[in-house]
Amino acid sequence: MFKKILIANRGEIACRIARTARRMGIKTVAVFSEADAGAAHVRAADEAVLIGPPPSSQSYLKIERIVEACRLTGAEAVHPGYGFLSENAAFASALAEAGVVFVGPGPEAIAAMGDKIQSKKLASAAGVSTVPGHLDVVPDAETAMQVARAIG
Repeated sequence: MFKKILIANRGEIACRIARTARRMGIKTVAVFSEADAGAAHVRAADEAVLIGPPPSSQSYLKIERIVEACRLTGAEAVHPGYGFLSENAAFASALAEAGVVFVGPGPEAIAAMGDKIQSKKLASAAGVSTVPGHLDVVPDAETAMQVARAIG
C-alpha cells in the first residue's frame, strides 16, 4: 500500500481519487496551475504543488513538473485520472525512471493501445472480436479502395 500518491489531474476526477485515497488511509498530493489555486481538488488533497501557468500545455501536460512534484513531496505513486497524461507512454516511463509507480498500465501497453493498428493486431491475436478492417497502414487511395471493397 502506498503512503502518498500524487494526483496528476484536476476537477471532479481528482476529488474522487482524493476521497477514495483518504478512505484507504493514503495521503494525497494535488497539482495545480495558477488558475486552479483555489479549486476543489486542491482543497481536497493533503498537499498541493503549483506546476505552472493556466494553459494545460504549460502545467498539467508538463511531465517534468509532475515528476518534480513527486520528488518534492515524496509521492510514491501517481494516479493520472483520465485525459491529460493518462495515456502517455513517455509519462509512465519518466515516472518509472524516477522510481515512482504509475497507477495504470505500463508504458509498453499504453504505446500499443495508442497505436490503433497495433492494438487491433493484439486484439485479433488474442482472439478478441474486432470490427472488420485492414491491419496495416493504407499507403495510397488505390489500396484504400481495394480494402473498402474487400470489407464491403
